[in-house]
Amino acid sequence: MSWFKALSSKKRQAGYASATIGKARTGTASALGGIKLTRSRMMEYDQPLLCVVIALLSLGLVMVYSASIGLSDSPQVSYYNTSHFLVRHIIALVVASIASIITFKIPIKVLDKLAPKILLLALFLLVIVLIPHIGKGVNGSRRWIPIGVLNLQPSEFMKLAVTLYAANYTVRKQDFMQSFRKGFLPMGVAVAFVGMLLLLEPDMGAFMVIAAIAMGVLFLGGVNGKLFAGLTLTAVATFSVLVWASPWRRARIFAYLDPWSADHALGKAYQLTHSLIAFGRGEWFGVGLGASVEKLHYLPEAHTDFILAVIGEELGFVGVLTVIILFYWLVRRTFDIGRQALALERTFAGLLAKGIGVWFAAQTFINMGVNLGLLPTKGLTLPFVSYGGSGILLNCIAFAMLMRVDYENRVLMRGGKV
Repeated sequence: MSWFKALSSKKRQAGYASATIGKARTGTASALGGIKLTRSRMMEYDQPLLCVVIALLSLGLVMVYSASIGLSDSPQVSYYNTSHFLVRHIIALVVASIASIITFKIPIKVLDKLAPKILLLALFLLVIVLIPHIGKGVNGSRRWIPIGVLNLQPSEFMKLAVTLYAANYTVRKQDFMQSFRKGFLPMGVAVAFVGMLLLLEPDMGAFMVIAAIAMGVLFLGGVNGKLFAGLTLTAVATFSVLVWASPWRRARIFAYLDPWSADHALGKAYQLTHSLIAFGRGEWFGVGLGASVEKLHYLPEAHTDFILAVIGEELGFVGVLTVIILFYWLVRRTFDIGRQALALERTFAGLLAKGIGVWFAAQTFINMGVNLGLLPTKGLTLPFVSYGGSGILLNCIAFAMLMRVDYENRVLMRGGKV
């Protein structure tokens, strides 16, 4: 009987051990299940960032309609109905949305390979826009190529091309970033050639943004500090010479310094003075949506370059501050995504994201500075908000690339592959 008791004891111990192991396995499975559940709950994209851009696009749609509704009373565009610009803006948003969805499907490594070819295509477009009967001229500038329902603006496409190429170039030339001849000079020559084509249109504002993108990506990519300082001084000197050598640009600078003088208020500073009047009328909470007076043929380009002034008049300081906060969120999150990609050793993706951030930040700063009288008047739109098919299209495509970088970051952090 003693051996039977001993055997029974061993069986009980084995059963206990088996049960313990079973519970452990069950617990492990539950724990793994918990991990899988947690991973599955990780968002595949940045929802708050997407909401910010949708908010800017929605605000732009409303304000474009508000700012353009009275343009049909003008003899120059009397053949347009009151909803002409609204309909065209909606078409641009639809096209931009489709293009963004397609762009989001493209892996970042494919964009890396295509970057040089995209730059060559952008250069080709900058050349043909200067050819008569191909490029469309408006107000003395030849900047658009008609393509059906939209007018393609090659300078907008070049902003995207330079952002891609600068990131690609920095990765390829990483070992030569400290060298002037092998590191900086090729990129400098490319940007100078782009600038020459843009000045023939002329489009000084786009050239400034493109130069800022290229310099920003090179700086973030680790270019030599002394070389970058020399590059900055050279760029400032070049822009100064271009302004001084052009009588009408020089007159615009002097008008900006003293916009309220009798000579300037009805001349070169006409847009600036009426923009400032619009902000003054808006005060804290604005005169009400649709109640702007300055948009009624007083403020030129109210639905494009100076849409922020209309926002200031109709929605007041609160409306303008809201727009500034939305753009701050957008730019900050853009750099966060780029920093995250660099931490994951995805150099091209990180520099691309930060380059898009430089693009949005530079163009927004210049547009807001012009509207508020902090900078001389330049023909630059407010990203995602102003009327303009090319601007909306390329801004949304760039944002889709940014979302793709963020998506691939999240896939890698979940242990997946891209």
